[in-house]
Amino acid sequence: MEVIFLGTGTSQGIPVIGCNCKVCCSKDDKDKRLRSSLFIKSNNTNILIDAGPDFRQQMLRENINKLDAVVFTHEHIDHIAGLDDIRAFNHISDSPMEVYAEKRVLNALKKTFSYIFDNSHYPGIPHLNLNVIGEDKFKIHEVEIEPIRVLHYNLPILGFKINELAYITDANFISKEQLLKLKSLKVLIINALRIRKHVSHFSLSEAIEIIKICNPDMAYLTHISHQLGLHEEVNQFLSENIRLTFDQHKIYL
Repeated sequence: MEVIFLGTGTSQGIPVIGCNCKVCCSKDDKDKRLRSSLFIKSNNTNILIDAGPDFRQQMLRENINKLDAVVFTHEHIDHIAGLDDIRAFNHISDSPMEVYAEKRVLNALKKTFSYIFDNSHYPGIPHLNLNVIGEDKFKIHEVEIEPIRVLHYNLPILGFKINELAYITDANFISKEQLLKLKSLKVLIINALRIRKHVSHFSLSEAIEIIKICNPDMAYLTHISHQLGLHEEVNQFLSENIRLTFDQHKIYL
């Protein structure tokens, strides 16, 4: 299984518009972060987790010309704004895109992208096949996915476990029951927004505590803001099995 970090930034990305902090002005490419999204290739199945505002740019940059499904963690705009560009894959495959999300999230997609779903059949709109998921395991072709229930402040959203990898973004709470699903992982990917505590995201120290509980072979921190610090400087203070990830980072399992 190949995993590509398409974007590792928070909702504003890095650099932030109008910001002159040392992170936003950094010349290091690892400090330049598009909005968070993950691409998973397993055998001949290509799956995208979240399609944010940078979706088109991410697909072009990685030369991805086949996509079997999009799975959404939740309905916030930095995770769904690229939905219209799905139509490029409709043309490539001559079929609707399979979309997987909770019912609430699908309803939000219908509201945000009303022109896609208003039955006008306007030419050129994306064609989607909507699939409702909950907390039960589901399959996309041969790939089994186990949802992980987490909280993003007071909004219940989903992370996902695929084989020995788990992806948790936009979370600030994981129950003991859900943490049990995150044991015996080779790779845990989890959000760490900044140093200071935040109302709806894990801080760096909180993410590290979750990693200690889950004890994966390797942990990667994502959904990073410019307030966390420079990529290289932060990594110097982390243990060897915890790293800040970065855009275009690839891992293989």
